[in-house]
Amino acid sequence: MKIIESDFSNQIIKFVESQLGNIFFFNHVAVVELNEGVHFDMNNASIIIDELNSYFGNSQPYGVIANRVNSYSVNLIDTPQYKEKAKNLYAYGVVGHDLAGKMNAEIENDFCVSEKVDYDNIYEAINNVYNKIKSSSLFSLN
Repeated sequence: MKIIESDFSNQIIKFVESQLGNIFFFNHVAVVELNEGVHFDMNNASIIIDELNSYFGNSQPYGVIANRVNSYSVNLIDTPQYKEKAKNLYAYGVVGHDLAGKMNAEIENDFCVSEKVDYDNIYEAINNVYNKIKSSSLFSLN
Protein backbone atom coordinates (compact mmCIF):
# COMPACT_ATOMS: atom_id res chain seq x y z
CA MET A 1 0.00 0.00 0.00
CA LYS A 2 1.32 3.40 -0.99
CA ILE A 3 1.32 5.99 1.77
CA ILE A 4 -1.14 8.17 -0.16
CA GLU A 5 -3.59 5.23 -0.09
CA SER A 6 -3.34 4.91 3.70
CA ASP A 7 -5.11 6.62 6.58
CA PHE A 8 -1.91 8.66 7.09
CA SER A 9 -2.35 10.50 3.77
CA ASN A 10 -4.19 13.44 5.35
CA GLN A 11 -1.23 14.02 7.69
CA ILE A 12 1.38 14.52 4.93
CA ILE A 13 2.98 17.93 5.44
CA LYS A 14 5.26 18.00 2.40
CA PHE A 15 5.76 15.88 -0.71
CA VAL A 16 8.91 15.78 -2.85
CA GLU A 17 9.19 13.93 -6.14
CA SER A 18 12.73 13.15 -7.32
CA GLN A 19 14.33 11.04 -10.01
CA LEU A 20 14.75 8.25 -7.42
CA GLY A 21 11.21 8.30 -6.09
CA ASN A 22 8.85 10.12 -3.73
CA ILE A 23 9.40 11.42 -0.21
CA PHE A 24 6.43 12.11 2.05
CA PHE A 25 7.17 14.23 5.11
CA PHE A 26 5.36 14.16 8.43
CA ASN A 27 6.27 15.88 11.71
CA HIS A 28 9.10 13.54 12.73
CA VAL A 29 8.97 10.83 10.06
CA ALA A 30 9.54 10.62 6.31
CA VAL A 31 8.24 7.82 4.11
CA VAL A 32 10.34 7.11 1.01
CA GLU A 33 8.91 5.19 -1.93
CA LEU A 34 11.70 4.59 -4.44
CA ASN A 35 10.88 4.04 -8.11
CA GLU A 36 10.90 0.65 -9.79
CA GLY A 37 14.41 -0.50 -10.75
CA VAL A 38 16.34 2.19 -8.85
CA HIS A 39 19.75 1.26 -7.44
CA PHE A 40 20.29 3.29 -4.25
CA ASP A 41 23.96 3.81 -3.41
CA MET A 42 26.38 6.58 -2.42
CA ASN A 43 26.38 7.91 -6.00
CA ASN A 44 22.75 9.02 -5.70
CA ALA A 45 21.95 8.88 -1.96
CA SER A 46 22.43 12.63 -1.58
CA ILE A 47 19.25 13.21 -3.62
CA ILE A 48 17.21 11.73 -0.78
CA ILE A 49 19.48 12.55 2.17
CA ASP A 50 19.75 16.25 1.22
CA GLU A 51 15.93 16.50 1.19
CA LEU A 52 15.75 14.82 4.61
CA ASN A 53 18.41 17.10 6.09
CA SER A 54 16.77 20.17 4.58
CA TYR A 55 13.36 19.31 6.02
CA PHE A 56 14.37 18.06 9.47
CA GLY A 57 17.33 20.37 10.11
CA ASN A 58 20.47 19.70 12.09
CA SER A 59 19.27 18.88 15.59
CA GLN A 60 15.88 17.14 15.73
CA PRO A 61 15.87 13.34 15.53
CA TYR A 62 13.71 11.85 12.80
CA GLY A 63 12.79 8.51 11.32
CA VAL A 64 12.64 7.18 7.78
CA ILE A 65 10.47 4.39 6.47
CA ALA A 66 11.34 2.73 3.19
CA ASN A 67 7.95 1.70 1.84
CA ARG A 68 8.92 -0.95 -0.73
CA VAL A 69 5.94 -0.60 -3.05
CA ASN A 70 8.35 -1.06 -5.99
CA SER A 71 11.28 -3.37 -6.59
CA TYR A 72 14.69 -1.67 -6.22
CA SER A 73 18.14 -2.40 -4.87
CA VAL A 74 20.16 -0.81 -2.08
CA ASN A 75 23.91 -1.05 -1.68
CA LEU A 76 23.94 -2.09 1.98
CA ILE A 77 27.74 -1.91 2.12
CA ASP A 78 27.27 1.90 2.04
CA THR A 79 25.08 1.84 5.20
CA PRO A 80 27.72 3.47 7.45
CA GLN A 81 28.11 6.30 4.91
CA TYR A 82 24.32 6.83 4.72
CA LYS A 83 24.24 7.13 8.51
CA GLU A 84 27.14 9.59 8.49
CA LYS A 85 25.36 11.89 6.01
CA ALA A 86 21.97 11.64 7.73
CA LYS A 87 23.24 12.66 11.16
CA ASN A 88 19.85 13.06 12.87
CA LEU A 89 18.37 9.83 11.54
CA TYR A 90 17.34 8.12 14.74
CA ALA A 91 14.96 5.36 13.60
CA TYR A 92 14.52 3.40 10.38
CA GLY A 93 11.94 0.97 9.08
CA VAL A 94 11.33 -1.06 5.94
CA VAL A 95 7.94 -2.31 4.77
CA GLY A 96 7.91 -5.21 2.33
CA HIS A 97 4.67 -5.80 0.43
CA ASP A 98 5.49 -9.04 -1.35
CA LEU A 99 7.81 -11.98 -0.76
CA ALA A 100 10.81 -10.29 -2.43
CA GLY A 101 10.20 -7.03 -0.57
CA LYS A 102 9.91 -8.84 2.76
CA MET A 103 13.12 -10.77 2.07
CA ASN A 104 14.94 -7.52 1.25
CA ALA A 105 13.57 -5.92 4.41
CA GLU A 106 14.93 -8.84 6.46
CA ILE A 107 18.33 -8.45 4.80
CA GLU A 108 18.33 -4.71 5.57
CA ASN A 109 17.42 -5.62 9.14
CA ASP A 110 20.69 -7.57 9.38
CA PHE A 111 22.65 -4.38 8.59
CA CYS A 112 20.94 -2.42 11.39
CA VAL A 113 22.50 -4.07 14.39
CA SER A 114 20.53 -2.21 17.07
CA GLU A 115 16.87 -2.99 16.42
CA LYS A 116 14.28 -4.63 14.19
CA VAL A 117 13.59 -2.54 11.08
CA ASP A 118 11.43 -4.84 8.95
CA TYR A 119 7.67 -4.41 9.25
CA ASP A 120 4.67 -6.10 7.65
CA ASN A 121 2.68 -2.94 6.93
CA ILE A 122 2.92 0.85 6.83
CA TYR A 123 0.84 1.29 10.00
CA GLU A 124 3.13 -0.90 12.10
CA ALA A 125 6.21 0.82 10.66
CA ILE A 126 5.03 4.38 11.28
CA ASN A 127 3.83 3.63 14.81
CA ASN A 128 7.07 1.88 15.80
CA VAL A 129 9.43 4.36 14.16
CA TYR A 130 7.55 7.34 15.62
CA ASN A 131 7.56 5.77 19.10
CA LYS A 132 11.34 5.20 18.88
CA ILE A 133 11.82 8.89 18.06
CA LYS A 134 9.39 10.02 20.74
CA SER A 135 11.24 7.97 23.38
CA SER A 136 14.57 9.52 22.36
CA SER A 137 16.13 11.87 24.89
CA LEU A 138 16.75 14.20 21.93
CA PHE A 139 13.03 14.54 21.11
CA SER A 140 11.21 17.82 21.63
CA LEU A 141 7.81 19.02 20.46
CA ASN A 142 9.29 22.04 18.62
